[in-house]
Amino acid sequence: MTENTPARAWRVVLEKIETDLLEGRLGPGDRLPPERELATTLGVGRSSVREALRVLEVMGLIRTATGSGPTAGAIVTATPHGGLAQLLRLQVAAQGFAIPDVYETRLLLEEWAVAHLAAQPDADLAEARATLTAMDAEGLSPDDFLALDAQFHLRLTDAAGNVVVAATMAGLRPTIDSYIRAGVARITDWDATADRLRHEHHDVLSAIESGEADRARHIVRAHIADYYADAGMLSPSQTP
Repeated sequence: MTENTPARAWRVVLEKIETDLLEGRLGPGDRLPPERELATTLGVGRSSVREALRVLEVMGLIRTATGSGPTAGAIVTATPHGGLAQLLRLQVAAQGFAIPDVYETRLLLEEWAVAHLAAQPDADLAEARATLTAMDAEGLSPDDFLALDAQFHLRLTDAAGNVVVAATMAGLRPTIDSYIRAGVARITDWDATADRLRHEHHDVLSAIESGEADRARHIVRAHIADYYADAGMLSPSQTP
């Protein structure tokens, strides 16, 4: 058997654990074999095992704890939300996603989220409602207003209950915030724009609460698209 080079050895560990997860030999709550056992079984060094475990922990697939006893070692988790969001944020930081692509993805995700919420009579919208109450306060600076704006949109996607959608939105948020905040300087009448945005937020929440999925979808699309235009951004169809 060909010996694994150090540059690829940690990938062997990842692939083994991925296969065990896909084939059901590992699941949430299960403990991974000790580092020494993995290294011996896979023919890699313990440093390569540790590197693979660090990657899996960043991805949110495992948690690790040092020492001995029932909580020590690496354990498979069932909460990948944070890991996915972090990986997307790293891609954004490396300028891996163009703003028009993020914009279109945001439209897809938020339209789905509000329509899904409108179809759930028992949807928990308390946090989104509380954010709107905070946005109605007088004298908010543009920075404070936009921070609450971001919070409102994230709370809607969180409330929809799909962890992949919520994690994706959280991961894309830095790019969304960048064009939203840059756009403030291009808006000649911020007070009027903020007032319009505030009303649109209330309208989309009202449509959700009354079960009007198509109306909620239409309002959130227009809300996002109109600010994108106000910020002087080209729509994807206009981008060269």
